[in-house]
Amino acid sequence: MTSGDSVQNRPQRAVPKVFFLGAGPGDPSLLTIRGAELLASAAVVVHEDELHRDIIETYVPEDTLLRPVSEMGVQPHTRGRRLGELAQEHGMVVRLAADDGLLFTSTTAEAQVLSGSDVGFEIVPGVGASSSAAAFTGTPLTNANVRSVRYVSATDMTRSDVSRFANTGHVISGTVTDTITAVEGMLGDEWEADTPTLVVAGVSTVHQHSIETTLGQLPDRLREEFDADTVVQTIFGAVVEQRRELSWFESKPLFGWQVLVPRTREQGAETVEALAEYGAEGTVVPTIAIQPPRSPRQMERAIHALVDGDYQWLGLTSVNAVRAVKMWLADLGLDVRSLAGVKVAAVGDKTAEALREWGIEPELLPSGEQSARGMLEDWPVFDDEEGFNRVLLPRADIATDVLVEGLTERGWKVDDVTAYRTVRAAPPPKPIRESIKGGNFDAVLFTSSSTVRNLVGIAGKPHPSTVIAAIGPATAQTAQDHGLHVDVLADEASLPVLIAGLSDFARKRRDDALAEGIVPVRPSQDRRNSRRSRG
Repeated sequence: MTSGDSVQNRPQRAVPKVFFLGAGPGDPSLLTIRGAELLASAAVVVHEDELHRDIIETYVPEDTLLRPVSEMGVQPHTRGRRLGELAQEHGMVVRLAADDGLLFTSTTAEAQVLSGSDVGFEIVPGVGASSSAAAFTGTPLTNANVRSVRYVSATDMTRSDVSRFANTGHVISGTVTDTITAVEGMLGDEWEADTPTLVVAGVSTVHQHSIETTLGQLPDRLREEFDADTVVQTIFGAVVEQRRELSWFESKPLFGWQVLVPRTREQGAETVEALAEYGAEGTVVPTIAIQPPRSPRQMERAIHALVDGDYQWLGLTSVNAVRAVKMWLADLGLDVRSLAGVKVAAVGDKTAEALREWGIEPELLPSGEQSARGMLEDWPVFDDEEGFNRVLLPRADIATDVLVEGLTERGWKVDDVTAYRTVRAAPPPKPIRESIKGGNFDAVLFTSSSTVRNLVGIAGKPHPSTVIAAIGPATAQTAQDHGLHVDVLADEASLPVLIAGLSDFARKRRDDALAEGIVPVRPSQDRRNSRRSRG
């Protein structure tokens, strides 16, 4: 997200106003609807760099003025005064606050400065850290025996806060350093060292990391597992033991997996979102770039013929082909209405979705394999009574001839036109290249033969420990030709099916390890064994 000094098209408010907004634990999907609406219309957003980065990228328009909290001052009254000044200058300010925006924050102190001034304010709560920690670890905060919960900020005073309520459930929030101080104080006050304890960091993200231990062992475990300034939530008591049946989030089959996605940035964003549903984190490495054809004359003539009604069919074999046709029509001052009377075929669901967004319902969509071969199987044989038999295929410069040859055999006259070129992208940064070759990625998703060739060309071969997933036989063969062992082959040429196949592979891998009495580890954790057995 970029910040700018000019804000356009913002609703003007009669009274300048500051909205104190609880952002939740940092996961954009946990932001409230009210919060998303406020961020979309704010003139200025005040934020904490790392904590709110994903939320800003998801909900804040690019022309919104961004200001880090660190520029607002150290003391709450100073921040409140400067928030008021921003509101008077720009109209509407959203001040993002951690978690619910109230518990263990300076929200009320900052808002108090605005009370009675010419600047109005609202406090909009978000999802709390403690409830998030409980929900995403499957740990109930109360049960039949524990009927109250005490929330405590981890400081050197925590020992006195919790000791007076020894029969109450507790959640301690704070950095690792402060939590160690608090726990050591509790142990000094003769809390039972074997009290069940759960500590969690990175709540609700694919980086979530939880440790189930005892109060006595917790200080050492914290030092071993986390950096000193990591913010953690600590739950302790008998309720911790119930999480073994309710731990849904960290039990996702790909939880914690780092998956390499060699696709274009536009395609990769959707893939990353799909992987997150299985608990994995995707890293997009563009392997190709889309460029106009070297000679546009052929495509220009084809578009004019298409508009003039010289084609019965328009066959689109990719989302990029849809974009190319749309762009050419726009350059001529035309829109989708120019294709009235033309039958349109789409190679698969994604291409069909792009067409529907443009206002076209495809006449033909493969009933089986979503590929050029699958499209051909459903394409009708030319009937002389239909009048003319011309088909336009605007495709990439590296497209295969399967569809052209098959349509020609079925009696169609095909104009196979280069609508765009795919060229190899620039190499990724050195840390990414080293991670690929060093085995830091658990898996890589190959969605075409070109992604295999280009990734190896710009970044090198993935480490032998990395799970290789291929979308179809041709892609798998290319991977094998480059010396890669294919672990997952999708049952059909579909990205959702490919990701589901990787998930099944991971689940079986984990189940096999548990059956052998082995603690399951991710492939990247097992990379020292480059000759691992393959399931």
